[in-house]
Amino acid sequence: VVSVCSKLYDGGVENHLEMGKKLLAAGQLADALSHFHAAVDGDPKNYMAYYRRATVYLAMGKSKSALPDLSKVIELKPDFTSARLQRGNLLLKHGKLDEAESDFKKVLKSNPSSREEQEAQSQLKKSDEIQRLVAQAQSDFTRRDYGSAASHLDIIIDTCVWDADSREMRAECFIQLGEMGKAISDLKATSKLKSDNTQAFYKLSTIYYNLGDHEMSLNEVRECLKLDPDHKQCFSHYKQVKKLNKQIQAAEELIQQEKYSDAVSKYESVMKTEPNVPQFILNAKERTCHCLSKDQQPAKAISVCSEVLKADPQNVNALKDRAEAYLQDDQYEEAIKDFESAKEHSENDRQIKEGLERAQRLLKQSQKRDYYKILGVKRTAQKKEILKAYRKLAQQWHPDNFQDAEEKKKAEKKFIDIAQAKEVLTDPEMRSKFDQGEDPMDPESQQGGGHHHHFHGGWENFQGFNPFGSGPFNFKFNFN
Repeated sequence: VVSVCSKLYDGGVENHLEMGKKLLAAGQLADALSHFHAAVDGDPKNYMAYYRRATVYLAMGKSKSALPDLSKVIELKPDFTSARLQRGNLLLKHGKLDEAESDFKKVLKSNPSSREEQEAQSQLKKSDEIQRLVAQAQSDFTRRDYGSAASHLDIIIDTCVWDADSREMRAECFIQLGEMGKAISDLKATSKLKSDNTQAFYKLSTIYYNLGDHEMSLNEVRECLKLDPDHKQCFSHYKQVKKLNKQIQAAEELIQQEKYSDAVSKYESVMKTEPNVPQFILNAKERTCHCLSKDQQPAKAISVCSEVLKADPQNVNALKDRAEAYLQDDQYEEAIKDFESAKEHSENDRQIKEGLERAQRLLKQSQKRDYYKILGVKRTAQKKEILKAYRKLAQQWHPDNFQDAEEKKKAEKKFIDIAQAKEVLTDPEMRSKFDQGEDPMDPESQQGGGHHHHFHGGWENFQGFNPFGSGPFNFKFNFN
């Protein structure tokens, strides 16, 4: 009701002040501010109009706007102790210690109430202590004792929360101490506390850049150039970040398109563009490791992933990709170790859980019958390679080639294994099951449905079997 009435209201200065006061009490700050604006416009000499407006600004967290109004109040009514005390407190929070002390001392000389006197004395004492700490922090900083300087600045900033200079000094201390997250927090604050603070945006951009975060670096340097398009440092840095950002985005698009070889080449370009920032090199190698693993190049993938993990042993992505490369290279125990390490650092990652289970099945499978090993081909082998290996082995181990009964029996078993391996690995569905750790030729490992054992009995079921064709006829190999 108050809000609606205020919009219809048009009265004198005192009436605006009264309506604004009611709206302020009701928590309707924007409407209250409108009335106090009207009161100031109606009577620029009315100190209470400025004071009420300053009160609303403070309630809205706009201390910068409140300060000029409080100064105007004191100009119009120098003995307004409450306004001077409030201004002193604001100046203290902004780190303007000399001006704050001046206000506190004048309050004490102006016949204040006991509460005002007590508060002014307390704040004056606090300001004196802050002055001492500022001098100590500056001395520590000059001596490059950044840890001590930062500790003193922590105490200063607890009181002087809007002091941009103290935050900038502490940010520099954090940079020197390698605590970049804390430096970023202080620099972001100073970019808001100081208008046109291009240096804060430039520093933020360079910190993000050295952390390997090209996107945040680009965002911050753009903020710098919005304030000053001719800023030399920001413009030079912008060109470098933009070039790198473009290359990384192009590489990631290639990965999305499963053009892994091209993505590897693009990340090689990234490392050439920025060879001096270790994090970009590490990030590029991590993504190269991923691409090589996806591109079924296990030896290269293992090598690059291992480089990444030497620098960053807890890199979950590199652990997962190297584990997949180990699986491709039939190094199941190594794959299990990597998946287990990854799980320690990312317990709820479903991909890790499934990968670990698959690696354990494949290890168990390898201890029984491995169709890839039977044919002597890699897990990445194409159908053409599989058939070529099969024909060569079928010719070598055909039982008709052996006369000795014991050797013939051994050859019969070997020949059956070769034929089964060929059937499994040339059938996409059966091969997929086998790659997941399930033997489609072993009824015990079947998880319901699917193919069953096609070869029952012994060699007698293979009489007339032609490994080079499909016709049921007998043949023998004759060797000179």
